[in-house]
Amino acid sequence: MLKNKTIVVGITGGIAAYKAVEVVSRLKKLGANVHVIMTEAATKFVQPLTFRSLSHNPVIVDMFGEPQSWDVEHISLAEKADMFLVVPATANLIGKVANGIADDMLSTTIMATTAKVVFSPAMNVNMYQNSIVQKNILSLKEEGYRFIEPDKGYLACGTEGKGRLPAPEEVVTTSVAYLLSPLDLVGKKVLITAGGTQEDLDPVRYLGNRSSGKMGYALARVAKARGAEVTLISAPTQLNKPSGVKVINVRTAAEMYQQVFKYQEEQDIIVMAAAVADYTPEFTAKDKIKKSSKLTLELERTTDILAELGNNKGDQILVGFAAESNDLVVNAQKKLKKKSVDFIVANDISAQDTGFASDFNQVVIISKADHIEVAKATKLQVADRIFSEIVKILD
Repeated sequence: MLKNKTIVVGITGGIAAYKAVEVVSRLKKLGANVHVIMTEAATKFVQPLTFRSLSHNPVIVDMFGEPQSWDVEHISLAEKADMFLVVPATANLIGKVANGIADDMLSTTIMATTAKVVFSPAMNVNMYQNSIVQKNILSLKEEGYRFIEPDKGYLACGTEGKGRLPAPEEVVTTSVAYLLSPLDLVGKKVLITAGGTQEDLDPVRYLGNRSSGKMGYALARVAKARGAEVTLISAPTQLNKPSGVKVINVRTAAEMYQQVFKYQEEQDIIVMAAAVADYTPEFTAKDKIKKSSKLTLELERTTDILAELGNNKGDQILVGFAAESNDLVVNAQKKLKKKSVDFIVANDISAQDTGFASDFNQVVIISKADHIEVAKATKLQVADRIFSEIVKILD
């Protein structure tokens, strides 16, 4: 996925530095050429040898240390890099870069690069909320630097609040989305649905489906990376919340309908990637249904959210998904006509190595004018291709 990409990971002196070990490992597994620059304070938490072993490259700490080659080292890495990822990014490092201070190898190399720079802050909640830190973050955002929002939770200092470094998987996924995606949705509002709804039979059981939500979450990350204001309406999943995305959790088709139409009017783009149940039990038992030799369920149709959106979309761009087990293109074309959408993303759910629960997908993007086959790729890459087609419509 990241073959021929060079990523410089900057590690600063915060307790969350230990999470950067997995970040480097994951980036390397994705095929990136990873170089690590550590501040001196960072080495108090994790030894450089750890990152050298994982990245297969020398780790730079001392600005005046013996160089590995005759290149001017900070200039060499600054020019090689496709992206800089600073994880964790302390208030100190953010303040330095925001105010043009370059007094160590990391801050100097960031100043010298024209590559994308992504900061993943982690610090005490009061430090993060400090008006000076927030001004520095805002100043950097205005200059084009990107940020991965910290999570809320229990912090190493013993307090709770916003300032926790997200899970390494989330840091990597979000930063890769920033690396792959152009900044072409600034000022646009995007609504995305994800996951599979759960229709209650009784207080214990429900009717559901195998949707993991991974495709919808990838779409949300890509839309955010492209600069959009993103609202994600999510049925139950086990996935990490995408950084910087407003997430609204729902369970049933009825709840998803309610939330979609609550936010529908203000959106520029709506992508319906959720697997919404077509049927729901006519009655939900108040008590747990006891075992019997035979159980008959009476089901009723749920409201077709995509069809209603199609009937009311106006100038909005509307994208639907079609999960099919046979006659993929034919069935998707029927859905395209019936739902009044701009295009349908069709995927074959019978494939063994893509689709449900997989990190990969293989789809056909079908519009009235054309159909585009997207070869097997990560769901993040497929999401990026889908938004490239959406941007063509916007243009």
